Formats: sequence, structure tokens, C-alpha cells
Amino acid sequence: MDTIRYQKEDQAVVAELLKEGEVIAFPTDTVYGLGVVYYNENALMRLKEAKGRPEAKPIPTMVADVGQIEKIAYVEPKAKALIQAFMPGAFTIILKKREDLPAYVTNGFPTIGIRMPDDDFVLGLIRACEVPLLVTSANLSDYPSAVTDHEVLDQLDGRIDGIVMGKSKATQASTIVDVSDGSLQIIRSGLITEAEIRKIWEGAEG
Repeated sequence: MDTIRYQKEDQAVVAELLKEGEVIAFPTDTVYGLGVVYYNENALMRLKEAKGRPEAKPIPTMVADVGQIEKIAYVEPKAKALIQAFMPGAFTIILKKREDLPAYVTNGFPTIGIRMPDDDFVLGLIRACEVPLLVTSANLSDYPSAVTDHEVLDQLDGRIDGIVMGKSKATQASTIVDVSDGSLQIIRSGLITEAEIRKIWEGAEG
């Protein structure tokens, strides 16, 4: 396939393509992302095929606001404190998913990883799609994360439908925390430190 190049000014066009099931790469506030709309199982399978991603590994969900989080996951008070403190930002929170969320979105897991990017273009793209996006890093599995359009195309040109040209704002992926069982676990360290996270968690009312 031909990987079509788009500019950020093409946001409305890109949103329509995502809603139609296309797999699109775009720069974010961390590394370059590769996304599809969360309600299209076929698009998700195409994304995984493009990356060569292990089937059992779920794709994080990217949202534009807290309202979208509450539609797909259960948000307890201490989790909400973390969301208010670190979102939007380089922060992914794993929550218990709502029962009506399709199983393929989380690969059958009872939990879902959610991130709200600190990037006006990506937030606008999600709002234009009117639904959350499933977004992973725009690179082949087991290859380095990409931060520029050239790095993405070196790995995925001809494997994905399109790319929004540009450069991501950081070179490090998000911090990941799991609070799905009521406790706090740091899954992956990132730009937001464990000390910052624990301070908010321990100060919040459960």
C-alpha cells in the first residue's frame, strides 16, 4: 500500500480516515503514535499486523477528556486525583474497564490503559473522531520508538495507511501506573517520577 503523507492542517481529513478504519501515525507529546478508532476491530488487527505486535498485548487507549475515561473505565477517587494531577501529560493509568467495553479493545483483559496527551493537535484529532483512539508507538515491535516522521517511515512506510508529518515533543514514553485493584503499582518509569505520583496518591482520599 501507499502510505499517504498529511500535514497537521489536514486534521479533519485525518479524523475522517480514522473513523473509516485507517491506520494513521502522528506525532504526540511523547514519541510518535500509531492509532485507530477503538470501535473498529478490523482496524486494530491491521495496526497490530503493521507493527508485527504480539497479539496478546493490548493497545493503550488515548482520550481527549475525563468524560471519555469514565465511559470506558471505573474511576475511583484516588485514581481521579492522579488523573487531575497528571493528565493531560506523559502519564498512562491502568483502570478496571467497564463491562460493556468490547473485549477486543483490551485483548480480553479486565483492565484498560488510558492516556490523555498534552498535545493540542492530538486532543483535537480525538475530539474530531468523537471517540477514544487506540494508540501505540509508531515503530516495528522490538525496534526503537520513533520521534520523527522520517524514523516512522523508515520502519512503516508501505505498512500503514497514512502519517501526519512532524516531530514528537519528547524522546521518552509515558510513565505507566496500575491502580485497577485499588493499590498503586509503577509499571514503567517515565517523565513523571514515582515520588510525584506517590505524593498525590497518598494525599488523596480513598
